[in-house]
Parts: sequence; C-alpha cells; structure tokens
Amino acid sequence: MSKSKKKPAATEILLAEPEVKPTENHVRPFTRFTDFDIHLFRAGKHYKLYEKLGSHVMELEGRVGTYFAVWAPNASSVSVIGNFNGWNKGAHQLFVRWDSSGIWEGFIPEIGNGEVYKYFIKSNQGEDLEKSDPYALRWEQPPRTASIVWDTWYEWKDAEWMQHRYEHNSLNKPYSVYEVHLGSWLRSPEDPEKYLGYRLMADKLVPYVKEMGFTHVEFMPLMEHPYYPSWGYQITGYFAASSIYGTPQDLMYLIEQLHVNGIGVIMDWVPSHFPGDIHGLFRFDGSHLYEHADEKEGYHPDWKSYIFNYGRNEVRAFLISNAIFWLERFHVDGLRVDAVASMLYRDYSRREGEWIPNQYGGRENLEAISFLKEFNIAVYSHFPDVQTIAEESTAFPGVSRPVFSGGLGFGMKWMMGWMNDTLKYFQQDPLNRKYHHGQITFSTVYAFTENFMLPLSHDEVVHGKKSMAYKMPGDEWQKFANLRTLYTYMFTHPGAKLLFMGDEFGQTSEWNVNHSLDWHLLDFAPHKGIQELIKGLNNLYRTEPGLYEKNFEWEGFKWIEVGDSENSVLAYCRKGNTENTKLVIVLNLTPIPRKDYRVGLPHHGDWEVIFNSDDPKFYGSGFEIKSKVSTDPIHWHGRSQSALLDLPPLSGLVLKRFNRTAKFW
Repeated sequence: MSKSKKKPAATEILLAEPEVKPTENHVRPFTRFTDFDIHLFRAGKHYKLYEKLGSHVMELEGRVGTYFAVWAPNASSVSVIGNFNGWNKGAHQLFVRWDSSGIWEGFIPEIGNGEVYKYFIKSNQGEDLEKSDPYALRWEQPPRTASIVWDTWYEWKDAEWMQHRYEHNSLNKPYSVYEVHLGSWLRSPEDPEKYLGYRLMADKLVPYVKEMGFTHVEFMPLMEHPYYPSWGYQITGYFAASSIYGTPQDLMYLIEQLHVNGIGVIMDWVPSHFPGDIHGLFRFDGSHLYEHADEKEGYHPDWKSYIFNYGRNEVRAFLISNAIFWLERFHVDGLRVDAVASMLYRDYSRREGEWIPNQYGGRENLEAISFLKEFNIAVYSHFPDVQTIAEESTAFPGVSRPVFSGGLGFGMKWMMGWMNDTLKYFQQDPLNRKYHHGQITFSTVYAFTENFMLPLSHDEVVHGKKSMAYKMPGDEWQKFANLRTLYTYMFTHPGAKLLFMGDEFGQTSEWNVNHSLDWHLLDFAPHKGIQELIKGLNNLYRTEPGLYEKNFEWEGFKWIEVGDSENSVLAYCRKGNTENTKLVIVLNLTPIPRKDYRVGLPHHGDWEVIFNSDDPKFYGSGFEIKSKVSTDPIHWHGRSQSALLDLPPLSGLVLKRFNRTAKFW
C-alpha cells in the first residue's frame, strides 16, 4: 500500500528563536522553505509548491498547530482569520520573509484539521481583502468560501494498477474514455436535488463503467468551484477536491476503486482562465498577481474570466505544481487540458484592437506556448506513465509532438475537425449524403499528423445542439440506426475514443447539469440496443489489436473504397503489429440494403463478419447477411481478390480473415 503525503513533521526551520516561549496561541515565526526552495520558486521551477505554501498541520516543540504560508508580494500585512479567533483581523499576523520573495508565513499552535480560515490581506495601497487560500486542500461547500485546514493522507490500495498503468496508458493500447460530470450522472432517487458523493458514486459508477468496457473515465473538473452551473470550469480552489461531493479522501476512494477494477482516471484541468470572485485569485493581494493587468491580455470575453500571466515565473510554478499535485497525491492517470486554443493565440475570440501582439508583432502567445512545453516536460519527467491530452481546435503544429522536436509535448490532441465533419455528415438526410461524401473521408488526410483522440464530448449535446440521438435524421429506427453506424465508424477510425455520458444509451434530451441522466430510457429497446452496441464496440476495440496497436500511424490504415459517393459506401482496412490483426470495415451510410456488394479484400481466403451494427441485439433490422465469405480471384478496388458482401441498411460490418499466414497488403 502506498500513502499520499504528508504526515506532520517537525524538521522545518525556525526563523528566529523568541526570547520568551509563548503560552498563548499567537503566531510563531517559522518557515518550511529553504533558500533553494525560494530560488526555484522565483525561477518558476518549483513544481511541488503544495508541500510548502498553504496550511500544514505539524508539531513544533511539543505543540501541535498549523503552519500557514501565502504568496502576497503587494501586501503590507497578512493575517489568518477564522472561527478560532473570531475572525479578528489583527489577532494572528504572519511574518514576511526577508528575501523579497513576497511570502508570508508563521506557525499557530492549537490549530488543526477542520479549522476554517481565510487570509486577511492589507495591500500596499491600503485596500482590505479577505482571500481564500490558493493552496488549500479543502474548502467549505459553496456558497460559503472559506478554506479548511486539511491533509491528503490516504492508505492507497491500488499498487498493482500504479505499477502496471504504463501498459494501460500506452499509445499502442486501447484507449476508450467515458466522460462524466459527477453531479449529473446520477442523482439520489429519493431526492433528485441531492448529489451523490464520491463514495456512493464509486458503488454505482465503477461497476457500470467496467460492464460497459471503457478503459478510462474522464471527470469534468472536480476542483473547487463556486458556481455549479459552470460545470467545474471556473475554478477557485485548484488544490481542493469539490466539497459538494465529499472530502479529498472520498475522491481518492473513488479513484482507487476505478483503479482496482482496471479503469484509468483522467481529470479535466483548467490552466487557461479563472473567475473573478472576490475571495479567489483575482487581484489576490490588491495587485494583478496571477492575471495580466491589461484586460487585452488578462480578460477572457468568452467566459468572463481572467487569464493567467504565463510570463510570471511564480504563476507558472503555481500551475505546474497543481498538475503534479493531482498526479502525485490523487494517483490521476492523465490530464485533459481545457481550452488550449485560447491559450495559444492572443487574438482568440477577440476583434481587431482588442488584443496586444507579441514582441514580434504576431498573434501567438509566446509565454503560454513556453508554459505548455514546460508543463508537459515536467509532467512526463515526473510521471512517464501518464497522458496529457489537449483540447485544441486549431491547426497549430505539433501539439502532440515532443518538445525536443519543436512540439508542445502533449500525449494526445482532441480531433475537433473529425468531430465537426462527422456530425455534419450524419445530420444530413441519407439521400443527400452522396453530395457530402468528402466530409466523411477528409479526416484521413490529416489523421496521423497528431496523436488524435476522437471526441464526442459534453459540448456537443448542450446549448441547442440536440442530443446525439436526436441529431440523427429519419424516423425512430433510422435515428438509432444512424447512431449505431456513427459509433461503429468512430470505434474503427484511427485514434483514441471519447464518449460523453448518456450518449452510450441514446439519451434523447440535451445534457442538463441540474438533472440526472434519463436512465429510465433503458426500459425501451432502441436505447438498450445502443447500450449493447457500445459494450460490443468496446469489447471489439479492446480485443482486436488491429484497432489500436497502430492507432496513430499510417501503416495501420488503408482505404479500400473511398470514392463510392453514389451509394455512400466506405470500406477500409485496419492493421496492428502482426499479420493476424488484419480487419476490414465496410459502412453502408444509407437506409438502402445492398446485396452482393463487391469489395476488394487484402488477401485471398475466408473472411468472417465479427461485428454487425445491424444485429437485432442492438435493435438492428436483422437484415440477413452472409456471415462468412470466400474471396474470388476477381480484381476489384485495386486488389487481386474480392468478395460479395451483403450490406444491411445504415450499418457497419467488421470482417476478419480465417487464414492468417499470408501478408495483409
């Protein structure tokens, strides 16, 4: 068993020995920082600031208390206020360090876990501020905003997963992600307004994800945020697990249970912006400490929030320390970095005159680019067995390429172009799809320029975009047949996979953060069929190396039929590392069944349909097909061997060859 650090220690350094030892609970001069810590902090290279800044319970000279440390270089005084001193602003003043680091610190006896507190900061301009602790490990439940003295001590029982997780997180392994918003996945049946906590969710979510066959869960942000409808993307407590679901240890239990059941955990991480709540990071010490002073650089018009100053070393250290914190203390297996595109460009979502060019007159945010590279270097140097994933929607080069070759260093990048083109295509009436054939084939032109993840995320089922099921055209059967075909295309297309909760059973209403998913829909055959289809696709994906071993390489994909726009039929091959991994996928993207459709095959022999999205168990039509075919020596699709297949309406077939001794192509 491993343990999340840290237990109280008394190996720190006294700033100065007072002449008379105090008997009351006033602040003792004390530090946990070495000179080297300060050097790293100023250089932006201290990646474990959570071990130093914040509140830490410890024992000093036989007295248990709490050491407090906060960065506030523009403050003329800083004190700790809370229930323990009646929120008296002058009772427990911290000491400023002599080294001009801007850090205020001190030890207060008799203060322990569970104590509620804030910092009272008087700025150099005379402004009075009450701020929550940026490094606090726990916060009060919103709408209350105070920090809570806490620790991250936990007896982990996921040693086997942690020892072998590189096997699950590798780019040549299946990577199928179930995206979850914890507060709206499932609500209490007795009280729909009540959230299920981390531990109750472990009992419900873990067996479900395991049954469905997903390899990973991605949690939308679980850091402390004051406004629930922000979905977690407006964070105030970067080092604290969201208190509405329980304690940090409760979240650790949920992660542990996922690991014990062979499921990886990805956390959404938001280094792009933060809200302007008065108790948070904004104007923390009366100055623009974490954000830019000029709103043309420091204010984000889309989200009405503030942009981190990536050129300030201490801010870079804060953010990278936060990333390392979740990976170290919470055993997280990956970070999905939100809104990377907004970080890369100074003119993102801004009109002319609303942004400031970089030093060379360009639109690229050079400081943010430098930060993202440093972030990825730091993460992978500390945790080479995790993944960082960029939500990035532009053509910025090398997002998922190593920093040493000029890239940003991410492990993967969301394939937003594939998502947009695919959804536009599938929303077309099948009669018109022949005029939009290029939309469904274009993705393979650039599919291997990055390590892509195919995302059908929460963003696609909100704000009037309709649910996945109701994006599809036609009557009820056609809607679900289209959806089954889309998912079959997704799971056989090169790249990792991501599906938002509810999409796996054909949720009909848009996602609503204030309500549970409509689980009652599983009482109806079309929805149960979609759920069974996703189980089948995950099983196919996990058991057929041809679908994942070369997910990010041209060698793993070849077109067979790319130009049959008249019939809206596609055929392509997937291949892994060895000859026995070869697969052929054929999609019929119209509701017209096609008997005896000839397809060129990579080699002669007997081929078997191992997956059929039109199977009745998936609520398919049950159109009768030949489940096994033998090739003929008829040249077709540029190949010397071909076979006649029966293509059900709106369907996807996956074929595998019996004889596995000859070459694939």
